[in-house]
Amino acid sequence: MSGENNDVSDWWSTEIIDMAPGQIRFRGQPIEDLIGSVSFPQMIWLMTRGALPSQEQAKLLECALVAAVDHGPQAPSIAAARMAVTCGLGLNGAMASAVNMLDDVHGGAGEQAVELYGWIDEAVSAGVDAEEAAAQMIDRWQQTRTAFVPGFGHRFHKPEDPRAPRLLGLVDEAARAGTVSGRFARIGRAVQHVLNTRKGKPVPMNIDGATAVIYAELGFAGPLARGLFCLSRSVGVIAHAWEQMQQGGRNKGPTPPSYRWTYTGPNQIEDKR
Repeated sequence: MSGENNDVSDWWSTEIIDMAPGQIRFRGQPIEDLIGSVSFPQMIWLMTRGALPSQEQAKLLECALVAAVDHGPQAPSIAAARMAVTCGLGLNGAMASAVNMLDDVHGGAGEQAVELYGWIDEAVSAGVDAEEAAAQMIDRWQQTRTAFVPGFGHRFHKPEDPRAPRLLGLVDEAARAGTVSGRFARIGRAVQHVLNTRKGKPVPMNIDGATAVIYAELGFAGPLARGLFCLSRSVGVIAHAWEQMQQGGRNKGPTPPSYRWTYTGPNQIEDKR
């Protein structure tokens, strides 16, 4: 009988939560001790990393989360949430529609930037100069992955994404205080300098590149950087979805009805009034 019970209880195993009637413990810590004592960023860290961060680490994490909450209805994920609401979905459906769009192209660059920074960090640790390492690993990335360097360039914010210098400045402060090493901030700046030199014009570090600096400095794995971006952007998603609910509207597509798509097939309709 006990063997059968073990078989059932071991179907799922987790170090995250333990529970019994009247008791809940996250990572071994009673929930009543956490409520009112830790911030939400600290709780995120505890749940994903297994231990509570320092106040300073949690503050830096919070800065990254705050910076990425929204980028307007032109962002595909936000637009999807608003359209979902006009199709009758509730907040949960709108949020799911939006988060499901945060993949490699829209939402995944932070994870990729953490990986690229890691390559550069390994080369620097082996004795390569930071800018030379950045140049080598940018070449490696473009040869083996994609021509787009993750975390850099922006179709709207030129010559600078206002979020990036603020976040890097906060990393610098944290480095001076000994909270982080500062080496990934140096790596991010090295990548930017190489890209600026090659392009002959500013290539802005974007929100993905800047938050990736923070996540790398704090020791988060690349996939968690993507997950944290999804968590952060969900705040903007729920705000836009709720606003759209208040505004109303039915079956709103990506463009007003008077704007038509470009048809490229045979037998084109000439009069599209």
